[in-house]
Amino acid sequence: MNATGPTVGPGASAENGDEAAAPAMRRTMRAIIYTDFGSADVLRLEHVERPAIANDEVLVRVHAAGLDRGTWHFMAGQPYLFRLMGAGLRRPKNRVPGLDVAGTVVAAGSDVTRFEVGDAVFGISSGSFAEYAPAREDRLARKPASLSFEQAAVVAVSGLTALQSLRDVGRVEPGQRVLIIGASGGVGTFAVQIAKASGAEVTGVCSSAKLEMVRSLGADHVIDYTKDDFANGSQRYDLILDIGGNSSLSRLRRALTASGTLVLVGGEDGDRWTGGIGRQLRAVALSPFVRQRLTMKIPNENSADIERLGGLIEAGQLTPSIDKRYPLHEAADAMRQLEAGRVLGKIVLLVGPADCSSFTSAAVEADELV
Repeated sequence: MNATGPTVGPGASAENGDEAAAPAMRRTMRAIIYTDFGSADVLRLEHVERPAIANDEVLVRVHAAGLDRGTWHFMAGQPYLFRLMGAGLRRPKNRVPGLDVAGTVVAAGSDVTRFEVGDAVFGISSGSFAEYAPAREDRLARKPASLSFEQAAVVAVSGLTALQSLRDVGRVEPGQRVLIIGASGGVGTFAVQIAKASGAEVTGVCSSAKLEMVRSLGADHVIDYTKDDFANGSQRYDLILDIGGNSSLSRLRRALTASGTLVLVGGEDGDRWTGGIGRQLRAVALSPFVRQRLTMKIPNENSADIERLGGLIEAGQLTPSIDKRYPLHEAADAMRQLEAGRVLGKIVLLVGPADCSSFTSAAVEADELV
């Protein structure tokens, strides 16, 4: 995030489209920042300058922001591979965390053609844990009218991972038997619904407390991993999507058909250098030597697929699952919940006024006064 002072590109609008309003764009904003890697304790609320935007970016007045595991990894600086991927080597490169965003466009760069001031959008930004965030226009889509801002704010990161893992890498087809490990999490809740919309027979793996929730998403079968073993040989699957799991490759392969496909996403175990990505790399290295396809997926952030997710939502085939909502100043508590794995679906931060109705007036006033 660029905190050197906001700019408005030539031909763009400054909130109300009047050049006289441009000085208002230099005001400060409330934002969650961190200046060192670490636990959620490094997060704090401060007043900082509003961000500048590039020619291909818009400035979004953030109404809500979603939490995701990638944001946690960038905050923690773990595994170290994330630092090489852009998080920063010794200190965070971007002081304001947050990727998932939903809000209203208040300014647009000179090269922006898809959005205008006043458009309601959702997608991926840089630093969404703030009142204003810059976002490239090719990582945004118009918000479906049927979605609230808080629902839209949790779609892009997890939804893209689920969609691309199943469609592009897993090549899911109607009638296939699909196993989703981690079905109650952020990516998993989207994956269950997308696999069902693709015509697959879906089995979700989760803990006892989350079984009913996964069933409610449309899973044909559920497996309680605390009691049953999905790799016991009683069933084999054409496609396995393992989200943040820690099962060994040999165990996962036992649950696959002879020519089945395994897609690995995330993973919280492993060494401090590569973390769960190490397991993904080993799978890719082994794949040429076995009949089964062993693959991995890193999401491709693009507006076409974000719009595709919006289309599935409008068609009633996909519904974001929000478990917990927090005001902006409680972002650290929200991140602790995510880290502890005590979430059914997604967590959202309510930043702007559009979605504050679900809070008590006292909570809203406290957030505004911080």
